[in-house]
Amino acid sequence: MNNRILDEIKRIKVVPVVVINKLEEAKPLMAALIEGDVPVAEVTFRTAVAKDAISLLTKEYPKALIGAGTVINKKQAYEAIEAGAKFIVSPGLSKEVFEVCEEKDVPYVPGVVTPTEIMEALSLGLTNLKFFPAGVFGGLKAIKAMGAAFPAASFMPTGGVDLTNLSEFVKNPKIFAIGGSFLTKGTPEDIVSNCLAARKIVKENM
Repeated sequence: MNNRILDEIKRIKVVPVVVINKLEEAKPLMAALIEGDVPVAEVTFRTAVAKDAISLLTKEYPKALIGAGTVINKKQAYEAIEAGAKFIVSPGLSKEVFEVCEEKDVPYVPGVVTPTEIMEALSLGLTNLKFFPAGVFGGLKAIKAMGAAFPAASFMPTGGVDLTNLSEFVKNPKIFAIGGSFLTKGTPEDIVSNCLAARKIVKENM
Protein backbone atom coordinates (compact mmCIF):
# COMPACT_ATOMS: atom_id res chain seq x y z
CA MET A 1 0.00 0.00 0.00
CA ASN A 2 1.24 3.50 -0.90
CA ASN A 3 2.00 5.00 2.51
CA ARG A 4 3.51 8.25 1.23
CA ILE A 5 0.04 9.68 0.55
CA LEU A 6 -1.23 8.80 4.02
CA ASP A 7 1.93 10.20 5.61
CA GLU A 8 1.28 13.53 3.89
CA ILE A 9 -2.36 13.51 4.98
CA LYS A 10 -1.20 12.87 8.55
CA ARG A 11 1.12 15.87 8.28
CA ILE A 12 -1.59 18.21 6.97
CA LYS A 13 -4.04 16.69 9.49
CA VAL A 14 -7.25 18.06 7.96
CA VAL A 15 -9.07 16.61 4.95
CA PRO A 16 -11.72 18.84 3.36
CA VAL A 17 -14.73 16.87 2.18
CA VAL A 18 -15.64 18.49 -1.13
CA VAL A 19 -18.95 18.26 -2.99
CA ILE A 20 -18.64 19.48 -6.59
CA ASN A 21 -21.94 19.89 -8.41
CA LYS A 22 -20.62 21.82 -11.40
CA LEU A 23 -17.24 21.28 -13.02
CA GLU A 24 -16.48 25.00 -13.07
CA GLU A 25 -16.56 24.99 -9.25
CA ALA A 26 -13.60 22.62 -9.01
CA LYS A 27 -10.59 24.83 -9.78
CA PRO A 28 -11.54 27.89 -7.68
CA LEU A 29 -12.28 25.63 -4.72
CA MET A 30 -9.00 23.74 -4.99
CA ALA A 31 -7.05 26.96 -5.49
CA ALA A 32 -8.56 28.28 -2.24
CA LEU A 33 -7.63 25.11 -0.36
CA ILE A 34 -4.05 25.32 -1.61
CA GLU A 35 -3.81 29.01 -0.72
CA GLY A 36 -5.03 28.05 2.75
CA ASP A 37 -2.16 25.54 3.13
CA VAL A 38 -4.48 22.53 2.81
CA PRO A 39 -3.52 20.94 -0.54
CA VAL A 40 -5.85 17.97 -0.10
CA ALA A 41 -9.45 17.23 -1.06
CA GLU A 42 -11.76 14.28 -0.60
CA VAL A 43 -14.07 14.75 -3.60
CA THR A 44 -17.35 12.99 -2.88
CA PHE A 45 -18.28 10.51 -5.58
CA ARG A 46 -22.00 11.20 -5.31
CA THR A 47 -22.38 13.91 -7.97
CA ALA A 48 -22.55 13.55 -11.74
CA VAL A 49 -19.31 15.48 -12.28
CA ALA A 50 -17.20 13.89 -9.52
CA LYS A 51 -15.11 11.74 -11.85
CA ASP A 52 -14.45 14.61 -14.26
CA ALA A 53 -13.65 16.94 -11.36
CA ILE A 54 -11.05 14.53 -9.99
CA SER A 55 -9.52 14.16 -13.45
CA LEU A 56 -9.40 17.94 -13.92
CA LEU A 57 -7.92 18.65 -10.50
CA THR A 58 -5.24 15.96 -10.65
CA LYS A 59 -4.05 17.36 -13.99
CA GLU A 60 -4.28 21.01 -12.91
CA TYR A 61 -2.73 20.48 -9.45
CA PRO A 62 -0.44 17.43 -9.75
CA LYS A 63 1.19 18.01 -6.35
CA ALA A 64 -2.13 18.21 -4.48
CA LEU A 65 -3.65 15.16 -2.82
CA ILE A 66 -6.91 14.66 -4.68
CA GLY A 67 -8.89 11.68 -3.42
CA ALA A 68 -12.38 10.27 -3.84
CA GLY A 69 -14.89 9.96 -1.02
CA THR A 70 -18.24 8.20 -0.65
CA VAL A 71 -16.90 5.35 -2.80
CA ILE A 72 -19.20 2.41 -2.10
CA ASN A 73 -18.56 -0.18 -4.82
CA LYS A 74 -15.96 -1.65 -7.16
CA LYS A 75 -17.15 0.29 -10.22
CA GLN A 76 -16.78 3.63 -8.45
CA ALA A 77 -13.36 2.65 -7.10
CA TYR A 78 -12.05 1.81 -10.58
CA GLU A 79 -13.54 5.01 -12.03
CA ALA A 80 -12.07 7.20 -9.29
CA ILE A 81 -8.61 5.67 -9.60
CA GLU A 82 -8.71 5.89 -13.39
CA ALA A 83 -9.56 9.59 -13.00
CA GLY A 84 -6.42 10.01 -10.88
CA ALA A 85 -7.64 9.74 -7.29
CA LYS A 86 -4.64 9.33 -4.97
CA PHE A 87 -6.67 7.88 -2.10
CA ILE A 88 -10.12 6.36 -1.62
CA VAL A 89 -12.50 6.91 1.31
CA SER A 90 -15.75 5.04 2.01
CA PRO A 91 -18.53 5.77 4.51
CA GLY A 92 -18.35 2.09 5.50
CA LEU A 93 -16.07 -0.89 4.94
CA SER A 94 -16.31 -2.48 1.48
CA LYS A 95 -14.22 -5.54 0.75
CA GLU A 96 -14.61 -5.06 -3.01
CA VAL A 97 -13.40 -1.46 -2.80
CA PHE A 98 -10.50 -2.65 -0.63
CA GLU A 99 -9.55 -5.24 -3.26
CA VAL A 100 -9.51 -2.64 -6.04
CA CYS A 101 -7.32 -0.34 -3.94
CA GLU A 102 -4.95 -3.21 -3.15
CA GLU A 103 -4.73 -4.08 -6.85
CA LYS A 104 -4.02 -0.45 -7.81
CA ASP A 105 -1.79 0.33 -4.78
CA VAL A 106 -4.01 3.22 -3.69
CA PRO A 107 -4.58 3.96 0.02
CA TYR A 108 -8.05 3.00 1.25
CA VAL A 109 -9.67 4.57 4.32
CA PRO A 110 -12.93 2.74 5.14
CA GLY A 111 -15.60 4.04 7.47
CA VAL A 112 -16.18 2.31 10.81
CA VAL A 113 -18.12 2.95 14.01
CA THR A 114 -18.42 -0.39 15.82
CA PRO A 115 -15.86 -2.79 17.34
CA THR A 116 -16.91 -5.44 14.81
CA GLU A 117 -16.24 -3.09 11.88
CA ILE A 118 -12.87 -2.09 13.32
CA MET A 119 -11.90 -5.75 13.79
CA GLU A 120 -12.89 -6.52 10.21
CA ALA A 121 -10.82 -3.60 8.91
CA LEU A 122 -7.81 -4.64 10.98
CA SER A 123 -8.12 -8.21 9.69
CA LEU A 124 -7.60 -6.78 6.18
CA GLY A 125 -4.51 -4.90 7.30
CA LEU A 126 -6.31 -1.54 7.34
CA THR A 127 -5.30 0.56 10.33
CA ASN A 128 -6.19 4.11 9.21
CA LEU A 129 -9.97 4.28 9.53
CA LYS A 130 -12.65 6.90 8.99
CA PHE A 131 -14.89 7.29 12.05
CA PHE A 132 -18.19 8.37 10.52
CA PRO A 133 -20.48 10.01 11.36
CA ALA A 134 -18.42 10.98 14.38
CA GLY A 135 -20.90 13.40 15.92
CA VAL A 136 -23.73 10.87 15.88
CA PHE A 137 -21.67 7.95 17.23
CA GLY A 138 -20.06 9.47 20.29
CA GLY A 139 -17.35 11.72 18.88
CA LEU A 140 -14.10 12.02 20.78
CA LYS A 141 -15.35 9.98 23.75
CA ALA A 142 -16.07 7.00 21.48
CA ILE A 143 -12.75 7.35 19.67
CA LYS A 144 -10.86 7.30 22.98
CA ALA A 145 -12.68 4.12 24.02
CA MET A 146 -12.14 2.42 20.65
CA GLY A 147 -8.51 3.51 20.60
CA ALA A 148 -7.90 1.87 23.97
CA ALA A 149 -9.46 -1.39 22.78
CA PHE A 150 -7.69 -1.34 19.40
CA PRO A 151 -4.16 0.10 19.78
CA ALA A 152 -3.29 -0.68 16.13
CA ALA A 153 -6.12 1.50 14.80
CA SER A 154 -6.06 5.24 14.19
CA PHE A 155 -9.01 7.33 13.13
CA MET A 156 -10.16 10.14 10.87
CA PRO A 157 -13.35 11.47 12.48
CA THR A 158 -15.73 13.10 10.02
CA GLY A 159 -18.97 14.81 10.98
CA GLY A 160 -19.42 16.82 14.17
CA VAL A 161 -16.00 18.49 13.95
CA ASP A 162 -15.48 22.18 13.18
CA LEU A 163 -13.09 25.00 14.02
CA THR A 164 -14.57 25.37 17.52
CA ASN A 165 -13.64 21.86 18.66
CA LEU A 166 -10.88 20.95 16.20
CA SER A 167 -8.10 21.38 18.78
CA GLU A 168 -9.60 18.68 21.04
CA PHE A 169 -9.46 16.18 18.18
CA VAL A 170 -5.98 17.18 16.98
CA LYS A 171 -4.54 16.56 20.45
CA ASN A 172 -5.72 12.95 20.54
CA PRO A 173 -2.92 10.56 19.48
CA LYS A 174 -5.43 8.06 18.07
CA ILE A 175 -6.57 10.57 15.44
CA PHE A 176 -4.43 10.69 12.29
CA ALA A 177 -6.56 13.32 10.50
CA ILE A 178 -9.89 15.12 10.70
CA GLY A 179 -12.30 15.18 7.78
CA GLY A 180 -15.21 17.49 7.14
CA SER A 181 -16.98 19.99 4.96
CA PHE A 182 -16.54 22.77 7.54
CA LEU A 183 -13.42 23.97 5.71
CA THR A 184 -15.23 24.51 2.41
CA LYS A 185 -18.14 26.67 3.57
CA GLY A 186 -18.70 30.08 1.98
CA THR A 187 -16.75 32.04 -0.61
CA PRO A 188 -13.21 31.21 -1.81
CA GLU A 189 -11.98 33.86 0.63
CA ASP A 190 -13.87 32.14 3.46
CA ILE A 191 -12.32 28.81 2.47
CA VAL A 192 -8.81 30.27 2.58
CA SER A 193 -9.56 31.76 6.01
CA ASN A 194 -11.05 28.51 7.33
CA CYS A 195 -8.06 26.49 6.12
CA LEU A 196 -5.48 28.88 7.54
CA ALA A 197 -7.32 28.84 10.88
CA ALA A 198 -7.40 25.04 10.86
CA ARG A 199 -3.70 24.74 10.03
CA LYS A 200 -2.89 27.18 12.85
CA ILE A 201 -4.88 25.03 15.28
CA VAL A 202 -3.10 21.91 14.02
CA LYS A 203 0.36 23.44 14.45
CA GLU A 204 -0.46 24.73 17.94
CA ASN A 205 -1.73 21.35 19.15
CA MET A 206 0.60 18.81 17.54
